[in-house]
Amino acid sequence: MPIAALYASLLAPLFLLLSSRVIRARRGARVAVGDGGDAVLARCMRVHANFAEYVPLALLLLALAESLGTNAWLLHGLGIALVAGRLAHAAGMSQPRENFAFRVAGVVATFWMIGIAAAACLWGALTKLGSGVV
Repeated sequence: MPIAALYASLLAPLFLLLSSRVIRARRGARVAVGDGGDAVLARCMRVHANFAEYVPLALLLLALAESLGTNAWLLHGLGIALVAGRLAHAAGMSQPRENFAFRVAGVVATFWMIGIAAAACLWGALTKLGSGVV
């Protein structure tokens, strides 16, 4: 699944960046667990958690759609939407005064990507089941 692997590899550095931001904020606030009431740490944690909540399902759907023979151009479009959406969301939400335009654009791109990838999986699965290929 080279297409899914490509987008997973592009998203991994963003995950590591968001993780390192949480670690730095924890050290700065001297908080081992939770956010200790520190607003900066709480924001870093939510940006990271949001990424961790949505990206695994999105990548799984992308990989499954690829395994079911979905058109490569559609898969690349979905991968680009996911990367752009997650970058926009992280950039918008990471600011002390949120940029809601980026945050909303990121959410919309991610939700559309998940919805279209799920539809591609459903179509691919039904097509294979209907043709007797299991």
